[in-house]
Amino acid sequence: MKRYVFILSLILFYQLTFAQAPAVLSTRDQAQVVDAWLEDRIQHLLPALMKETGIDCWIVMSREYNEDPVIRTLLPATWHAARRRTILVMYQAHTESPVETYAIARYDVGKSFKKAWNPEVQPDQWAALMDLLQKLNPKKIALNFSKDYGHADGLTHFDYEEFKKYLPKDQHNKLVSAQTLAVRWLETRTPSEMATYKHIQELAHYIIAEGLSAQVITPGVSTTEDVVWYYREKIKEMKLDTWFHPSVDIQRPDPSSQEALRSFAQRPSEQVILPGDLLHIDFGISYLRLNTDTQELAYVLKPGESEVPKYLQEAFQVGNRLQDILTSQFVVGRTGNQILKAAREQMQKERIRGSIYTHPLGYYGHAAGPTIGMWDNQGDTPGAGDFPLHASTGYAIELNAVVYVKEWQKDVRIMLEEGAFFDGSQVTYFNGRQRTIMPIPRPNNYLGN
Repeated sequence: MKRYVFILSLILFYQLTFAQAPAVLSTRDQAQVVDAWLEDRIQHLLPALMKETGIDCWIVMSREYNEDPVIRTLLPATWHAARRRTILVMYQAHTESPVETYAIARYDVGKSFKKAWNPEVQPDQWAALMDLLQKLNPKKIALNFSKDYGHADGLTHFDYEEFKKYLPKDQHNKLVSAQTLAVRWLETRTPSEMATYKHIQELAHYIIAEGLSAQVITPGVSTTEDVVWYYREKIKEMKLDTWFHPSVDIQRPDPSSQEALRSFAQRPSEQVILPGDLLHIDFGISYLRLNTDTQELAYVLKPGESEVPKYLQEAFQVGNRLQDILTSQFVVGRTGNQILKAAREQMQKERIRGSIYTHPLGYYGHAAGPTIGMWDNQGDTPGAGDFPLHASTGYAIELNAVVYVKEWQKDVRIMLEEGAFFDGSQVTYFNGRQRTIMPIPRPNNYLGN
């Protein structure tokens, strides 16, 4: 009987500690989802965005292996790059009309962009583009050049000059920046994408928890770089990608080591992981063309400890409070700078020391949309910080709270980051958020966050 109870306890321990991995689609199925989402966006989202921004013609062009950040989101899943010079034209005749899509290219580009150039009839690609524009006669011609966003500045100097050379001079006054339209296209998430984002974040949480566990870490032996490369291998093993190299760093109860003062501009050095260490992970995955960006904390139990010390959990709660302060300031129409200012005013009223550096999340990890603070600038961010908040957008709620821990006789930095969705009225974390520090190893009664 005792052996039976022991076996049941062991099974429960492994179920709670190492949950079954969330499913990952086959590469073929991933491609089908990406293409279906793209067609849905072109048919149902793009018309509304072109109407909103007052642009009736948007041209996105790239040469092979010099991809505009926007064109990468318009190519079918089986295309890893533009081909030769790929020119995509999107035109909306009236504000209530569907968007007409054309490819001035040698090939169809996915299902939507059908080839609108016959090199046998018109060998000059630029002349073919001008013929189409003459036929459409748009009021505005939006191109991807931008002061504030690299994401919307993908048109090369040569292609811009060639375009202007071919475009009749009496049409030059139609040229406008596509910055706002490009950002709105990149930042807006569709219902289908949002339904899946919870699952994508769940994958990230699963991998993080496994790496910060006794399954991977042997105190006194494992190093922070061992854990980092475990994550890289795990990502490949699960048919996922990452958009940045993970990092793992340590804060430990040594008053002489002031880790809370470390600059984010300097990558932490490799260290052996020891009992009593507070571990911090910065980690992101890419799946179905969407990205996560997550930071969480774990604590290595010392001999005789069965749980994370209360004083560290209390410090962690200050980080959660700062998250709440920030997300309570999310209001449609407010700029990133206004959100940051309001959040910092409340933070200071509550005597919380910390920094806020939250950014949009979606097609890119550091995505297009309103910038809400930067780690090296807690004031206004000109340009990207002046962009207003919109509904149906995703964010990495990224910040840190600095808490003096008397038991360690020094400041501890609670660095947190979680993916979240703003629906126009409230912020909802994709897959919840960390509420307690993870212990290593996990006790038998550990139920997670």
